Amino acid sequence: MSLAPGKMESHNSSTRKSLYAAANLLALVTIFYNLAEGLVSVYFGFEDDTVALFGFGVDSFVEVVSGIGIWHMVRRIRQTETRAQDVNALDNFESRALTITGAAFYVLAAALAATSVLNIIGGRHPASTFWGVVISCVSLASMWLLIHYKVKVGNALGSQAILSDAACTRTCMYLSAVLLASSAGYELTGLGFLDSVGAAAIAFMSWREGREAFQKARAKSFSSSCGCSGCGK
Repeated sequence: MSLAPGKMESHNSSTRKSLYAAANLLALVTIFYNLAEGLVSVYFGFEDDTVALFGFGVDSFVEVVSGIGIWHMVRRIRQTETRAQDVNALDNFESRALTITGAAFYVLAAALAATSVLNIIGGRHPASTFWGVVISCVSLASMWLLIHYKVKVGNALGSQAILSDAACTRTCMYLSAVLLASSAGYELTGLGFLDSVGAAAIAFMSWREGREAFQKARAKSFSSSCGCSGCGK
C-alpha cells in the first residue's frame, strides 16, 4: 500500500528531521568524547612522561574547537534544510573556529617536534606507555563507531558536510593508531626513542591538519568546518 503524496512528503520530512537529530547527537558525542580523552591523555602523559600521549591529549582539545564548528554547521543545515554542497561560504563563527584550530595545530606541531628532537638527543624515555596503549585502543574502537554512524547518516541525508566530518574522525583514528604503535612498541622493546618518534608523527599530522584548516578558512570552504586533512576525500 503506497502513501498519498501529502503523507509521503510528511513522512520524508519526519525522516530527515530524525536524521539531522542523529547528526547533531553524533557531533555532540564527538565533542564531549574528545574533552574526556584530552583530560585523561594529558594527565597520564604528564605523569608517565610520555610526550606522544601528552601530545595526543592536546590534539584532542584542539579537535574540540573544530568539533564545535561542525556541531554549529549541522544545526544550521538542519534549521535551513539546505544541502552542504549548495552553501558557498562559512559564517563568521565557523571561519574563526577554523582559524583558531589551524593556529593551535601549528603551535602543537612545533612544540611536539621540538620536544621529540630534544628527548631523542637527551636519551629521555617515558616511565611507562601502558596508558597510551589503553587509551589508543579505546579511541580506535570509539572512532570506528562514530565513523560508521556518521557515514550512515551522511549517506542517508546526501550531506557532503557530514561525510566530511566522518573523514575528519577517520584522521583522528589514524592518530590513535600512531599512538598505539609507539606506545606498544616501547612497552615491548623498551626503546625510548619510539615514544618520541610517535610524538613526531603526531606533530606531522597536526601540521597537516593546521594547514588544511587555514586553507579552508581562506577559501571559505563549507564542506566541513573540520581542520582534518582527511576532509573532502
